[in-house]
Order: sequence, then structure tokens, then C-alpha cells
Amino acid sequence: MADKKKDNNLLPPRGPKGNYQMWIILALVAVILAVSYFNRSGDLIEIQSSTFEDIVQRRDAKNIVVIKNEDLVEITLKQEALQNSVYRTELENSSPFGVNPNGPHYKMRIGTIDQFANYYKEITEKIPKNDRIDLKYEERSDFTGMLLNWGFLFLLLFGFWMLMRRMTGGGGPGGQIFNIGKSKAALFDAENKVKITFEDVAGLEEAKEEIREIVEFLKNPSKFTKLGGKIPKGALLVGPPGTGKTLLAKAVAGEAAVPFFSLSGSDFVEMFVGVGAARVRDLFKQAKEKAPCIVFIDEIDAIGRSRGRGQMPGSNDERENTLNSLLVEMDGFATDSGVIILAATNRPDVLDTALLRPGRFDRQISIDKPDISGREQIFKVHLKPIKMAKEVDSKKLAAQTPGFAGAEIANVCNEAALIAARRDKKEVDMQDFQDAIDRVIGGLERKTKIISPEEKLIVAYHEAGHAVAGWFLEHADPLVKVSIVPRGAAALGYAQYLPKEQFLYQTEQLLDEMCMTFGGRAAEELVFGKISTGALSDLERTTKMAYSIVTVYGMNKEIGNLSFYDSKQSEYNFQKPYSEATAEKIDQEVKKIITEAFDRTKNLLIKHRDHLEVIAKELLEKEILFQADLERLIGKRPFAGQTTYQKFTNGKTASEKKEEEAAVAKELADKKDESKTDDSSIEVTKDSDSNIG
Repeated sequence: MADKKKDNNLLPPRGPKGNYQMWIILALVAVILAVSYFNRSGDLIEIQSSTFEDIVQRRDAKNIVVIKNEDLVEITLKQEALQNSVYRTELENSSPFGVNPNGPHYKMRIGTIDQFANYYKEITEKIPKNDRIDLKYEERSDFTGMLLNWGFLFLLLFGFWMLMRRMTGGGGPGGQIFNIGKSKAALFDAENKVKITFEDVAGLEEAKEEIREIVEFLKNPSKFTKLGGKIPKGALLVGPPGTGKTLLAKAVAGEAAVPFFSLSGSDFVEMFVGVGAARVRDLFKQAKEKAPCIVFIDEIDAIGRSRGRGQMPGSNDERENTLNSLLVEMDGFATDSGVIILAATNRPDVLDTALLRPGRFDRQISIDKPDISGREQIFKVHLKPIKMAKEVDSKKLAAQTPGFAGAEIANVCNEAALIAARRDKKEVDMQDFQDAIDRVIGGLERKTKIISPEEKLIVAYHEAGHAVAGWFLEHADPLVKVSIVPRGAAALGYAQYLPKEQFLYQTEQLLDEMCMTFGGRAAEELVFGKISTGALSDLERTTKMAYSIVTVYGMNKEIGNLSFYDSKQSEYNFQKPYSEATAEKIDQEVKKIITEAFDRTKNLLIKHRDHLEVIAKELLEKEILFQADLERLIGKRPFAGQTTYQKFTNGKTASEKKEEEAAVAKELADKKDESKTDDSSIEVTKDSDSNIG
């Protein structure tokens, strides 16, 4: 049976059934065209009395019919006359259907019937009686004309009726105006499974463990229920963009042996009032029918925002109604079990507190940006389909991409493959990956950008200042690469550092970071005696850091251990939690910190002026310098100990360490088991002896 199902899945999907409404419309169009062909009074050429006289005198007329109720005369020509080029050309040009041999062919307006009879008698006096044509008189109903004039209107009304019938539910699913409250969730079950599994998700071990437990609960609930445990109602995946929240949900859909509903938070919101709440109810109705199942709502902040935030008093927000309906369905009065909600968001701060409480979202799974070992695992996943050179090392790539999320790492791997293909290489080497990382960090390389020699000299000394300052500051991030090749829209050069994998920073470390950032501006002032606008991003960074030291982290003696940072502050709150006097003092302390940092950087560069000159000249020649080049030019850093980069690239990875630790633990466990078996045999004999006694 399983093989049959698999075979059925390989068959192409059946096309949509024929739409009979379209055939009806086409038939009506054909009828109208046929009527217009057989009754073509509207296409007749209107002639004057002189032309009529010529036709009669030449004896080319076959029939002359007087229509009494329209004061109109219709002339039908003989077959011989139709061969005449004069008539034929005129008739062919007047009608898209060509010449009708049966006629009529011409028409003429008349005054009264008596006047026309007398007129016709006068012009036929000279014609022999045998060749004269008698006039015929007719009265016509205007049914055909009415059909032609109103036919397309009837057709339009019929089409509109069919469209409304379809929209009201009579035409099957899709686009129904009265079925607009139906859920748009995509269902993944046994027949159309997602192929992504937990093996495709790297660097999220803790999150995978949490999610795997939910999947296992659905597969084997008795394992947990026999101990009194209940299935969790929901799990909220929280993390920055690109960290793999949606990917993890896809892996759940691939791993779970239960139906999986997937939709976006924006799918609930519509221009019509009440649609969102109706779709929520319909979604849970479908989910309860398929229970046990999983419902995944991506970007839940689209409907889960805090109620009342940013709303006018008395306003009725559609989003609030949708959220209320969701809250009731997740944990309301008549809630059934068996439906697990997974949701993802990168804005947990804006979500309603009622949505986050236990019983609705029992678990909040934090998915942060991966650390250095996590990045290595992610690189290994994305490097599998790429044809790489042997020199490509995932360790080095992981160490060179601090702060990169999973999506950015995937982008780096793809960019490296594209760069290698552009260079007509058979495999992707380490240089391609270096260029890809630069491309993602700094933007597109612009070698064709015209820069004057003066500007290039300023940029070289600016970047050399960063390099020297970072090299001789203990707590500064070690330099990896410095370049004066223009990149992106505005960057004329950049220096790349490898920050430490740490979460706590001391005052000295922050001040060293500020000094390193000031290296470019200080070098410009020292060498040229002038400053440029190239330090814009540096100044922005140092200013933010200085204000954070004073107002956020409480690292300033004058201000004291105070923090004016409010994590729950509304975006519309413009009130400062301190007085004007304190604000003035804050500004003074920030100015003092920045001035001291700049002076310290400048003195450091004066001390190492020769190193600054060497690096600047080398940059002007090569344009790009690496860490090894700096060691060659100015010697090794005067601080003992390996950097995070060196420790990771030279040492073992976390996974390798875990494997070793697991092997050692297994050996110890085996030894303990052996000793236990020996001890247990002894205990048994002792017990048996005591029982006998």
C-alpha cells in the first residue's frame, strides 16, 4: 500500500476541470454573430437617388423591397451584377463578412411611400415592361435589431450573474466573496510531506531539542501522559531575522507524522470587517477535525500586537478582534486538546501579554545568532552542494563571519559559488569565499570608481590608523583585513575585525573599542593637520557607545550607578526620566569620554608613527592587507594569548570536543557497569545467605 501511495505521488497533478460557464458565454457570442451575419441591415451601404437610378437603368437590381414602417428601400443585386468590380469592391470594403450573395446589398432613405412609387414609375417609363421590377412592400418587426443592439448587454449581465454565483460559493473553491472567512492555511500531511528534516537545521541544538520533544509527544503521547504530563499548547520561536525560525518550523513539518497547517500572520487580515476572526475560527475548526496536528503561524506580530497600543480611544481595530478570537481558540472555555500552535516572530516586545502566558504559548524558544561552533555547523550544511577546493575550511569561514545569521551564511556560500563561476573556475576556493564575505559585509567592489590620488592617500592613512590603533590596544578586536578598495555606495575603504565571542564587556574594553574606532580620524589629523568627512560612521559609533556608557550601563562616576534605559518603553514616549540638569551633566561626561579617547588614540599613533607610515605605504601599493601582512610589517601584537580566531582555527571544534567527552564518558560508564555486575553478584550471594540463616 505504501508503494502505491508513493507511485501516486509521482503522477502529475490533474488539471482543473472544464469551466462550463465559459462555454455558455462563447455560445451566446456565436449566436449574436450568426444573427448579425444573416440579418445585416446595419451593414448595408446607403445610397442616394442618383445611384439608385443608375442601378435601375442598368437593370442590375434583382429585388426592390419597400419597408413601410421604416421609410426604407432595400435593393438586392443580380448575380451578374455582383461580378462587376465597381459593386464588388464597394461591398467587400463595407462588410467584414464579405459579399452576401443573397442580399440585400443597398438601402435608400425615402420620404413617403406614395412619393417613392411615383418617383419609381417615372424612372422606369423608358424600360420595357418585361425588364421592369415590381416593388415589394413589407412591414418588419424589430426583433433582430433589438437582439443585435441589446445582445451584448444581455451577455454582460449574464457574465456578471455567473461571476456573482461563483463568488457566492456556487462555482467551487477560490475567490468566493461569501467564503472569504475561510482559512488560507496550507495543509501538509502524509501525501504532501515537507522534505526538510532536523538534519538540515544546524547550529540550533537547544531549540531543536525543545521542538523535538513536541514532535515526540505527538508521535508517542503515552511516554509523557503516563507520568501525568500534558501536551504543551504552543511554542513561540523568537529571534532576529535570518536565524532559522521558519526553517525549524519546516523541519517540524517534515519530522512530524501528523497534519501540519502553515500560514502567515498577514493571511488573517483583510479589507473586510470580521474576516480575521472568522478565519481564525475556521482554521481551528479544520485543525480540530485533523487533531492531533500542528498549526504554524509565521510573523505572528502582524495580528498579535498589544491591544490598545497606538489606537485612538473608542476605535474598533480589526486586528484586535482577530487577536481576541485567537486567544479564545488557543485557551478558551470550549477548547479541545490535540492542536499545538507554533509561531515565529522577531518582535516579541510588541506582542500582547495575554498571548504569551502559559496555557497559550507555554514555551518561548529563543533562537539567537549562532556562535562560532554553530556557524561552523551551518557552513557544513550549506557547503554540501558546492563543489569546493580542498583548502576550504569551514572553521576559518566560521571564525571570519562573527555576528552572521544562518541566512547570511547561506548568502555567503551562494555568492562564493557565483563569484567562482564568474571567474570560470572548476571549483570554489578560499579566495572566492573571502570575496563573498567582503561582498556581504562591505557591498559590491567598485574598482572602476574614479578616486583622486589625494583622496586615496587620505583613505590609506585613515584605514592604517584603524589598523595600528587596534593592533596596539589590548582589549581591541584583532584586525583581520584592511582594504582601501571602494565598496558599496559610500565606503571608500574598510577594516574588518574579529570580535570576541563574549557577552559581558568591561569599561576598559569599551574604551579601547572607542579608541580603535577613532584611529582613522586621529591619523588624518596627525598626518595632514586636517580632518575629512570619511569618519562619519566612526563618529556615529563612538557617540552611541559613549552615551551607552553613561546612560545605560552606569559606568560613569559622575552620573553613578544609574540606567535610564527602559526595556518596556513605548515608542511614542517622548519624556526623559531625568531633569535638565542631569541631561546637561550627561552631555558633559559624554564629551569628556570622547575627548579623552581621541587624545589617547592620537598619542598612541604619535608613538607608533613609523608603523603608521609603513602600513599606509603598503596599502597604497597592494590595496588589501591581511593579519599576516601586519605581522610581517610591524611585528606580532605585544599581548600574550591567542585570539578567538586563532583558538578556534588551531584547536578543536565544540562538536569534536563533545564527541571526545562522550567517548570518555562511555568508557567510564562501561567500567562502572562491569564493577556493578561484579558487586551485584556478591550482594546476591550475601542476601541468599542471610535468608537461609
